[in-house]
Amino acid sequence: MFPLRKRLVLASKSPRRQQLLQEMGFEFEVRTKDVEEIFPSSIPVDQVATYLAALKADAFAGTLGDDELLITSDTVVVNNGQVLGKPADRDEAYEMIEAMSGKEHEVYTGVCLMGNEKKVTFSDVTKVRFHQLTASEIDYYIDQYKPFDKAGAYGIQEWIGLIGISAIEGTYFNVMGLPTDKLYQQLKTF
Repeated sequence: MFPLRKRLVLASKSPRRQQLLQEMGFEFEVRTKDVEEIFPSSIPVDQVATYLAALKADAFAGTLGDDELLITSDTVVVNNGQVLGKPADRDEAYEMIEAMSGKEHEVYTGVCLMGNEKKVTFSDVTKVRFHQLTASEIDYYIDQYKPFDKAGAYGIQEWIGLIGISAIEGTYFNVMGLPTDKLYQQLKTF
């Protein structure tokens, strides 16, 4: 593992992000704050995730120790130019998955690294293509996995990813919620 000069603080409740950071070999503390994930409609869709990651980091301004480095992240799915966040309920989850069925969409994950003297944001994009999914496949996935905490109403690492995704262009881990390769490169130079 690359030795870091700062202690890492991950500002995320996401078990997937925590798992990925652990698997990268990093020790970290989890600290979270509730931040309303609202973005101006004028922001281009490819910049929404980075905007939201920076917004989450700003909530910690003035609270970090000099030896701490904060990591915040946000993932959005973009289908036909429309940003899909986390579904509000079962009906919205169904609509999101159905709209992506048989088509390609993009997954953007934005990351913000922040210390007391420096703040860096970056993002990654992965294109994902779904097979044509049946209504019963979508129903089964939603009922069994309850993907209400996931952008675009799906987790690539879950059943729907195993049976429904025909291709990805970009990194798998970005779709899970953390562009691990880019994060590692940024941590080396921060």
